[in-house]
Amino acid sequence: MIRTHRGRDGWAIDLGALTRIAGVALVAAALALGGCSSKKSGAEGANGANGSQLGSSGLGGAGGSSLAQAQNGTLGSGAQGPLSDIHFDYNDSTIRPQDGEILKSNAQWLQSHPNSRVQIEGHCDDRGSEEYNIALGARRAQAAKDYLSTLGIAGDRMSTISYGKELPLCTEETEDCWAQNRRDHFVVSQ
Repeated sequence: MIRTHRGRDGWAIDLGALTRIAGVALVAAALALGGCSSKKSGAEGANGANGSQLGSSGLGGAGGSSLAQAQNGTLGSGAQGPLSDIHFDYNDSTIRPQDGEILKSNAQWLQSHPNSRVQIEGHCDDRGSEEYNIALGARRAQAAKDYLSTLGIAGDRMSTISYGKELPLCTEETEDCWAQNRRDHFVVSQ
């Protein structure tokens, strides 16, 4: 309660200020309690945020995601899963003819393993801004997903993610090194 002087009539209690303070405190408490709650259900937690059942390790230890390989120090060690990577030209997300053949081989493997899912990781070299490379990596991953779809792989078996320039295989400032980093990596899971 806030007492205010009202002139000749004496003192009065101003509930408006008290109500505003209480309202702000109530809204802040509601946001703090409800807005931060992000517990996952058992099924969602086991399958990842999008329910895709793609964990960080993928199928077998060698074919894990680039992020998992970077975390355990094996990124760039030559470890490859059952699907082969494809590569791109500078600032491009077009599937090259030689990479189309690789994608056909990847599609054949996926068709012979109908219970497997694949996450397509788009990667870039380190030239350009982070924002540009994230968008370019997303376009590259989507291009591979679209190509695999035309080869008969169901879209619900595939997901995409872009790492932009964040997980390079090679860190030298040469064209050969940059070419290695402009890639799509395929992570398989059951």
